[in-house]
Amino acid sequence: MKDFFVNVTRYPRYLIAFSLGVFNSVFEPLARRRSNPVTAVALVGALISGLVSLTLVLRAMVQSTPLS
Repeated sequence: MKDFFVNVTRYPRYLIAFSLGVFNSVFEPLARRRSNPVTAVALVGALISGLVSLTLVLRAMVQSTPLS
């Protein structure tokens, strides 16, 4: 049983390491391009639209009544 719990404790560490690696590989190229004003505006717009889309999707998934 001890081996089971040792194995289970590895999964959160793996998830954190994997998530940080994905975020690093996505945001590192974007950070190099932020000095250009046009790119910076496009990145801010993409971030805002992504957050709005995520909010609307999650709100639609949680609501029990349709919006029609």
